Amino acid sequence: MIKKDFEISSMDFSKNADGLIPVIVQDYSTLKVLMLGYVDRAALERTLESGKMTFFSRTRQCLWTKGETSGNFLEVKEMYADCDNDTILVKAVPSGPVCHTGATACFRTDDDEGFIRELQEVIRKRKEERPEGSYTVRLFDKGTNKIAQKVGEEAVETVIEAVARNDDAMIYEASDLIYHLLVLLVSRGLSISDLEKELVRRHK
Repeated sequence: MIKKDFEISSMDFSKNADGLIPVIVQDYSTLKVLMLGYVDRAALERTLESGKMTFFSRTRQCLWTKGETSGNFLEVKEMYADCDNDTILVKAVPSGPVCHTGATACFRTDDDEGFIRELQEVIRKRKEERPEGSYTVRLFDKGTNKIAQKVGEEAVETVIEAVARNDDAMIYEASDLIYHLLVLLVSRGLSISDLEKELVRRHK
């Protein structure tokens, strides 16, 4: 079921002469901005019914579901209207490259952007699917205490390299630290979002 904060009847399709509303699509996991498209009322209704992002093609003057030719669908998870109810933000799970060029996104941003959240999803899937031979699965099998111990070990190694001013080595150890911290969070049913909420609370 798609989470949304608006009703179709509340959206203002009259602001533009063509009766279309722009839609910004963001990766549900990484938060990377993937593409911009347009919907009319029918496209929005089909999106909500099917769960797959459907746009109105201004070139062909018809509805088209993203991925109907390529197979690279956008599974919609959340939808938000802006303050004027004339633009929509969609958070979706892409099943492949979003851009027709084969790129991850239609915008030429850094492909590494948001990878930490992608890694979190990989770790979560390891916990659920438990593939044989996975180091992450072995950590989960050992339990919270062992995972927490690894976080502590990697934190110490990161500090050692920082004090020694070995930047490359510090980045390497800090990456190990972040990975094991993500495993610890997932093992406890938590996520990066929980850390963000706490940091926002402190900031305020």
